[in-house]
Amino acid sequence: MPESIFLLGIDTCGPAGSVALGQLTGQSVEMLGQIELEGRSYSSTLVTAVGDLLARGGIALRDVGAIVAVNGPGSFTGVRVGLSAVKGLAEGARIPVTAVSRLEVLAAKAGLKSAVIDAHRQEVYLRLGLPGAPARELLAGAAELEALEPPARIAVGDEAAAELLRSVWPAAELAPVSAPTATDALRLSAPRVAAGEFVDLVLLDGHYLRRSDAEIFGDGAKRR
Repeated sequence: MPESIFLLGIDTCGPAGSVALGQLTGQSVEMLGQIELEGRSYSSTLVTAVGDLLARGGIALRDVGAIVAVNGPGSFTGVRVGLSAVKGLAEGARIPVTAVSRLEVLAAKAGLKSAVIDAHRQEVYLRLGLPGAPARELLAGAAELEALEPPARIAVGDEAAAELLRSVWPAAELAPVSAPTATDALRLSAPRVAAGEFVDLVLLDGHYLRRSDAEIFGDGAKRR
């Protein structure tokens, strides 16, 4: 790998998203810019935002050395739109891709091992990192949380998730963190890109943790 490469980050998993551009030297990344994206409009704005971001930096897509894709959990539509764009950009320009969990980005932003994001329906997306055990990620409601050992501190991405944790894990210290961005994802993933830790585009998929409504209600319809 060259001594310095350009990195493109894409995150469309949450209510708002972003694309970011950075320059990786060694294992550190210098941020060159970021464009915020409004939720519910990713399909019409994402590719244009990538083009605008590259143009601002005077960089062509072929000059990008790697793409960092945040692959969930979060909005099904957002995740799918983001990954479709990543695959299209990467395949056309032959750019390697690193995928990273939104929960891991949130935890790293807070300097913690555990993180939680609202998943609606009285459930949360949880990254649980306890001493002496590898971190794991799961979808959890109150019953599942009660069966788990809580971490001493946990990064919390929104008030809905915090409210559920306060009721189930009153002893855990909650650390509020602003929503993760593509810039945060680039910073976390820089060492992985430097180490050549890339995914197979054919196997790249969303990190959903929950089945889509179509799958859930479709199964129910079939059983009836």
